[in-house]
Amino acid sequence: MEIELTLDYIVLIARCLKINKIRMWLFIYSIIVLLYWVALSGYLLYNGQKIKYLFTIADLKMDSSPSVIIIIAMRNEEKTIRDALSTVCKLNYPNYKVLVVNDRSTDRSYEIIKEFQQANTKIQILNIQTLPPGWLGKNHALYSGYQNSSEEYLLFTDADVLYMPDVLSKAMQYVQQNHLDHLTILPGIISDNSILKSILSTFVIMLSAWQRPWAAKDKTSKASMGVGAFNLVKRTAYEKSGTHKSISMRPDDDLKLAEQLKKAGASADVLYGIGEIELEWYATVKEFINGLMKNSFSGLDYSIMKMIGAVSGILVFFVLPIPGILIFGTNTERVLIALMFCFQLTLYKNMQGTAGKGWYALMSIYAGLILCYIMIRAAFITSLKGGIVWRDTFYSLKELKGNSF
Repeated sequence: MEIELTLDYIVLIARCLKINKIRMWLFIYSIIVLLYWVALSGYLLYNGQKIKYLFTIADLKMDSSPSVIIIIAMRNEEKTIRDALSTVCKLNYPNYKVLVVNDRSTDRSYEIIKEFQQANTKIQILNIQTLPPGWLGKNHALYSGYQNSSEEYLLFTDADVLYMPDVLSKAMQYVQQNHLDHLTILPGIISDNSILKSILSTFVIMLSAWQRPWAAKDKTSKASMGVGAFNLVKRTAYEKSGTHKSISMRPDDDLKLAEQLKKAGASADVLYGIGEIELEWYATVKEFINGLMKNSFSGLDYSIMKMIGAVSGILVFFVLPIPGILIFGTNTERVLIALMFCFQLTLYKNMQGTAGKGWYALMSIYAGLILCYIMIRAAFITSLKGGIVWRDTFYSLKELKGNSF
């Protein structure tokens, strides 16, 4: 009802200004996208401040140090596993072990972790030789790590994540003080590629608006957040939620793990990890495209209609406003779009948890096109092939849909 009234007012204004029909729709469109960016900027900037930074948490001596097992799922990670293990082995938390699950690697990954194991007694190795039916490789590796451990807390992480020495001690202190079952830390992204960083900034804005990570700690909210870089879970809560068995065929396992924990009543929270936990997610724009191609359709529940809706929204609010109005609009519409861009610039520059820059707002058009391409191509290829290839294994769409929740 409120939206209809707003549109009625906009149409009335347009008529008062004696704008013809085509110009009237351009004027209405300009007003709508301006209001959208005003609302989005205020929404994300205000709520982003509710999430704390890990580096602001004092590393105090705790009364107790619950046992933690760090489970790293690894497949052909010879380029990154050495640096990752070097930082993991230097964590100053007194009661932790590291379990590297070697998921059928064919490169030198296994030899590298064997070298580390000889020099560090904290490291354990679990070799996966075959993948059982009904499992994605990474999900099975993480679940196997859980099965081969007994520690009170499980830290699911990736083979390319770099930690500062006090990350785990601060995280466990925060967990104990706030009585959490699940803690996600959003990592800082390392990249020398400015174009890629600008695309990632748009991706983070969209993901934050969709997932609402600040509301993860609100038990009355359905919002949840999980990332592969740092999902710290209490064993009892993990078991109660159904473990990775419930999401065995989900490419977006990190997000779905957080979702099922929340549904099971687990207490959760999210922290920003810039300066404390980092990774180079992708090195190039091409790698980013190929990486998201694997799980973007999964995030839309393999629904063509949801894909069309998501693509349409990105085109309408991110891609078309500036070029469309600059080419076809009058000075009135151009002023409105200039105001819209000011709010965009403010958001990109000041978005919490990112090292954003104002000029990234200019790249939102390009980033939007890239994300639309990823979703359309992922949906097309998955539908055409009848499934996806994940870690060199083909999974049918029927199998994947059967494990959705």
